Amino acid sequence: MSKAWFDFDLLEEGGFKLRSFAADEKIFLSGDAGSEMFVVKSGKVHIITGGMVVEHIETNGLFGEMALIDGSPRSATAKAAEATEVAPVDRETFVYLVQKNPDFAIEVMQLLTKRIRQMNEYL
Repeated sequence: MSKAWFDFDLLEEGGFKLRSFAADEKIFLSGDAGSEMFVVKSGKVHIITGGMVVEHIETNGLFGEMALIDGSPRSATAKAAEATEVAPVDRETFVYLVQKNPDFAIEVMQLLTKRIRQMNEYL
């Protein structure tokens, strides 16, 4: 999901703020409560589970979506691999983005489907 599908300008129009993380700074930990997902504006994020990096999220990539959707604790740790800026997307922001760009919901569903298929390949 590296193509420029996410419109960061929509966030600015809605008054939503970006967050910055330094290299090696944790964005969230496995087991944390989660009520938002994130889209990477710049930088790179490592998704870590079982002490191993299982995914690299780069510019325009999305992560943390499961906690936003089902409200369960985080299933992995997310750590900035380098200086990184992300757009946090909580439920209110998600609804705003979907209203402004309905394809955003389709992109999130496609990402979830891709990750489920990848997990099934490992089993």
